[in-house]
Amino acid sequence: MRASRFLPSLLLAAVLPGPAHAQAARPALQDPAAVVAQVETLLQDRAADWPGRAVIHVDAPRIVNQPACERMEAFLSGSGLQPRTPVGVRCLAPQPWTIYVQASVQILGTYFVANRLIRRDEVLSLDDLDTREGDLLRNRRLIGDPAHIVGWIATRRIRAGGPIESGALRDPNAIERGQQVRTIARGVGFVATGEGQALESGGPGARIQVRTPGGQIITGTVIDAHTVQVMM
Repeated sequence: MRASRFLPSLLLAAVLPGPAHAQAARPALQDPAAVVAQVETLLQDRAADWPGRAVIHVDAPRIVNQPACERMEAFLSGSGLQPRTPVGVRCLAPQPWTIYVQASVQILGTYFVANRLIRRDEVLSLDDLDTREGDLLRNRRLIGDPAHIVGWIATRRIRAGGPIESGALRDPNAIERGQQVRTIARGVGFVATGEGQALESGGPGARIQVRTPGGQIITGTVIDAHTVQVMM
């Protein structure tokens, strides 16, 4: 009789899973290292477009209950590459999930500074420049290619030792707003020339508006520093 009292308990213990069985049934969580690798690969790929060496640090992902993923992809938001960049990582299979990871990015490269005082409307030469090393991503206006400086015209005063920034120069072949320009109108079987005043600034290939002496507004393509072509 005493043994019969313990029989239901023994049967219940045999049916219910033990701790080892319960633990085995839980799905494995995502490995954070794989998430970091996805983020680093994406950022290295985007940084390859910059003229410098990328230094990337990815914060530890916060894995809470994301199951292990077989197919992952990383993506950037619309703001693109930034010094402090949130990167999304989504799992495509077997169970979808998305997390965001913070990353710090530097693009270390060479940029140019003025080695003397440069006044407005001066044409720059290679002799006017010195080089510095710094983070090109933190100041996107820095110029690392001398081809975009030499022969260009200063639009403002640049102090000695000051960085040469894209906003401080204009293409010598560009047209400035308010400038008198020559217009060339081309059509089937004819070419007509005239004059006008540029209502916008633009470099070669840019489309700008020009006001003719008669007050008509026409739109054409900048050919050089003095000419706008209008296709009829």
